[in-house]
Amino acid sequence: MMNKPTDYIASLGKGLQVIECFGAETPRLTITEVANRTGLDRATARRCLLTLFQLGYAEFDGKFFTATPRILRLGMGALASLPLSQLVQPWLDQLSDQIGESASVSILDETEIVYLARAAQRRVMSIGLMPGSRLPAHCTSMGRVLLAALPVEEARGLVDRSDLSPRTAHSLTDPDEIMGRIAEVGRDGYAVIDQEVEIGLRSIAVPVMNMRGEVVAALNIGLAATQDEAGELVARFQAALLKVQAGLQRVLA
Repeated sequence: MMNKPTDYIASLGKGLQVIECFGAETPRLTITEVANRTGLDRATARRCLLTLFQLGYAEFDGKFFTATPRILRLGMGALASLPLSQLVQPWLDQLSDQIGESASVSILDETEIVYLARAAQRRVMSIGLMPGSRLPAHCTSMGRVLLAALPVEEARGLVDRSDLSPRTAHSLTDPDEIMGRIAEVGRDGYAVIDQEVEIGLRSIAVPVMNMRGEVVAALNIGLAATQDEAGELVARFQAALLKVQAGLQRVLA
């Protein structure tokens, strides 16, 4: 194991581990749950949680801790200051207004995608999505686009490290099958997901590239699964997505 530098602040590291436990699927956690998720002993987890409570970053009802909106200050400022998020937001707003559906841009962080910007027409998922929200990469349209941009060995490593537990009856759980779909995305230049993340949700995504042709993010349109077949998303939305893709490539260094 690599030795930590002498100026490493262990208590800060533990506190950040605790903060990372809270998410869309884990909004309320007990001390024991946090200890289990972080690997910290229960006493340390308790001190970290109570510190967050005292500082206003968490609420505590005597059993469960819940993150407060104040905790967004820790990441939203840095996230919003990223040039990419600032550049893509007007394009997302225009695209969403044009097609009447929600549009998003995300980046890859290990086995997950992180939303950088979003323009929502309506809520199509049971969880609210916003900048900073995370979803598994292997079963999302933006995630497969981003994985397709990686060398095959690197993408396979991320898939193998992912939690492939099915989110719906449509979710792919076999790594080889997922890699096959990722290969198709690399060939076709877009990804379509049909209710693999959540029942009733479909999406189509394309890569966002910079002037050098490097994939720096993914752009998608998400909508409710109605009477249309998933394959019809390509005919309906690919042209609009490619127009935004081309526009962004002209301005992203």
